[in-house]
Order: sequence, then C-alpha cells, then structure tokens
Amino acid sequence: MAFPAVHAAVAQSPGGHAGHIVTMQKLDWSMAGQLAIEAVRACAAQGYSVTATVVDTTGHQQAVIKGDSVPLQSLSVSYRKAYTAYSYGLAFNLNTTSELIAAKVTGPANGALNTIPEVLFVPGGVTLRRVSDNSVLGGIGVSGAPGGEKDEACAQAAVQKYRADFR
Repeated sequence: MAFPAVHAAVAQSPGGHAGHIVTMQKLDWSMAGQLAIEAVRACAAQGYSVTATVVDTTGHQQAVIKGDSVPLQSLSVSYRKAYTAYSYGLAFNLNTTSELIAAKVTGPANGALNTIPEVLFVPGGVTLRRVSDNSVLGGIGVSGAPGGEKDEACAQAAVQKYRADFR
C-alpha cells in the first residue's frame, strides 16, 4: 500500500531528509580522535592519566583514548559524561555537565527515565557545537583526574583548541 501524501511530505522535508535518505551532522572520525587525544594530552601535562570519549549525534562512542594508568571505571565514566553532555546539552541548551548540575537538571520530568544507565551528572562532559549555528554535534567526556572539574578543564581545553574546525 502506498502513502503518497506521506512520501511527498518526506521528499520535501527541509530537516536533513532527501527522499528516503536521512542525513546528520557530526564530526568526522579524525576530528573526534584529535579531540580525545588532546583532552588526554591536556590532563597528562598536569600529571593526570585519564580516559577521553567522544560521542556522535547518535550517542555512540566515536573515539576513545585511554591514558596509560587510568582506573578501569574511567572508560565507562568518560562515556557517560560525554553522553550526558551531548543528550542533556541538546535538550537543555547547556554546554557542560557542570552547567547542567548548576541548573539543577537532574533528568527528565518523567522520573522513570532517570534510570537510563548512560546518564551521569558529574563534571567532566562538554557538549560539542557547530560554530556557524551552535547546533549540537556530540559530546566529549573525560574521567580519571582527581576531581570532575579537572576532567572538565581538560575536555574544555581540547574543545577550545579545535572549535574553529567545527564547521
């Protein structure tokens, strides 16, 4: 059974659809890797071994760089910080997990959704935004420094170094 009215609406949709093809904006693998490397490097320069994870606009890991002597849990924590910065940064138009915490964002209004295992309201995540229109491209999370504010500073340093390339 054909749905001509639906097909016509999809084919003419301005929001990233061309016919039946969905397109999305995200950083390429190379930039994601550079961000993760730079965040680990920024923390290493201060004597901290960390893991940095970049997630794309699907919330999946796009790049992960693990320092030489990080604790096991830093892998999952860095991902969860990146995921939270991406998904809640998008939903609440904030740029870091610290900003989400300061705004007292603790999860969706539906309390049942607060059990999503990927969400972690701890400093160390930064929302990645396109320069031209501030649209969200993903998130970066860092874990392993002695304190989330130090993790977040390393993530911010990486973003600042490469932000001009987020076009």
